[in-house]
Amino acid sequence: MISSLAFALVYGLWRRSQRLTLRLPARKAAAVAGALAALLYALLSGFGVPTQRTLYMLSVVAAALWMGRASSASSVLALAVLVVLLIDPWAVLSPGFWLSFGAVAVILYVGVGRLGRPHWLREWANVQWAVTLGLVPALLLMFQQVSIVSPLANAFAIPVISLVVVPLTLAGAILPLDFPLLLAHQVMAWCMAALEWLSQLPDAVWQQHAPPLWTALAAALGILWLLLPRGFPARWLGAAGFVPLFLVLPPQPAQGALWLSVLDVGQGLAVVVQTQNYALLYDTGPRYTADADSGSRIVVPYLRAAGIKRLDGLIVTHDDSDHSGGAVSVLDAVPVGWLASSLPADSPILSHARKSLPCFAGQSWEWDGVRFEMLHPGWESYADERLRKNARGCTLKITSAYGSVLLPADIERESETEILARTPAALAATLLVAPHHGSKSSSTEAFIRQVNPSIVIFTAGYRNQFGHPKPEVVERYRVLGSRLYRSDQDGAVLLRFESEGGVKLQTWRQERHRYWQER
Repeated sequence: MISSLAFALVYGLWRRSQRLTLRLPARKAAAVAGALAALLYALLSGFGVPTQRTLYMLSVVAAALWMGRASSASSVLALAVLVVLLIDPWAVLSPGFWLSFGAVAVILYVGVGRLGRPHWLREWANVQWAVTLGLVPALLLMFQQVSIVSPLANAFAIPVISLVVVPLTLAGAILPLDFPLLLAHQVMAWCMAALEWLSQLPDAVWQQHAPPLWTALAAALGILWLLLPRGFPARWLGAAGFVPLFLVLPPQPAQGALWLSVLDVGQGLAVVVQTQNYALLYDTGPRYTADADSGSRIVVPYLRAAGIKRLDGLIVTHDDSDHSGGAVSVLDAVPVGWLASSLPADSPILSHARKSLPCFAGQSWEWDGVRFEMLHPGWESYADERLRKNARGCTLKITSAYGSVLLPADIERESETEILARTPAALAATLLVAPHHGSKSSSTEAFIRQVNPSIVIFTAGYRNQFGHPKPEVVERYRVLGSRLYRSDQDGAVLLRFESEGGVKLQTWRQERHRYWQER
């Protein structure tokens, strides 16, 4: 819009001057002015990928006008993609790259080269429909959700911001007056209020599992067929391409099987436990900033991608931020049956739970042939106000027919000794998530020999300030003969206890290796 205004203004004035026109044709001068205006606005707006896309497309058009050569819409888009990737090859890792170029490609597909010119209102509606439909596969693939109200939101937000807010803001930036900025702010506030009201409508967003890549490609082909020009036969058959996108579900554990995902949340802990019909989250990872935590950034997206629509249970082991920081985000985003924790009574997390109870040794339950048993803390510990948070860490033992898991939170040597005295036989496990991220205050010789794990996972942040896991602790497990994994080096660790042949283990860095990562 800014480029077009600059183009029209310069073209209208330049062509009225004989001297200027003889020096340089008005169309070329206007093309340069439009490109420079676009560059200036792009620099002011932060030079994001969508802005780069528009700038480079306008630059290609300006170059074509300067050289007097016609250029097809597809060539303009392809050249813009090329320029973006030459300048920033890693732009392909940004969702904005795919969404912005995808949206423009869909607009060009339905708006260029078609016979006839429909009424502008119908043409606008067709573009809205095409973009909404065309981005569904990409949105589900990357975010596992699609806004149902986006066509209605775009219907008023795009014109209001483009034709009212932006011109007023630019006028306020140029003119020595305040009222354009105040008016722009007020209009934007009204627009945001309307958008927030739309976002709170029931079922405003469709959410589902992460579809396999081939289903997204099949849906994309279906979209191309659906959006063919009128007159092509059986365009409705394109809808069949969407069927796998929604109906091909992620695999689930069989009866008696146990699936475990130790997520990479940095310096913290979050473990997703699945049986055939139930799901449990053990800890929720850390809080990063006032506006971001591992619950909203990692745990909830993982649950959604895995097709886990609700949690039957959530265990927040203790009141340290690296274990409880994402709890509120999880409780607000996912239906949770119950919350078990050692949190203090005044913890704000408890107010977000539908049902909460303290964790204590002796609690047990069974889901789909898999037994869950709480080994720590003792009930009497809640009466001792002198105990540290770590001493009340909810320690969970999970036992299936194909292997067992011990999740000891951040317990330290005193708690390890207490569990050894209380229930030593229950400690033996196939997999152990190392206590307290491999701190030297945990993993005593007696404790780890009693557990005798075949696999040990250290959950620690990359170059964390505590130096976890400590080398001497790692060496104890290595001498014991355990296979060692670290979330800071291996990423998330995914385990399946589902056959007599042993545990199936995959690490995220191994499955999704990138060339910039060391093996």
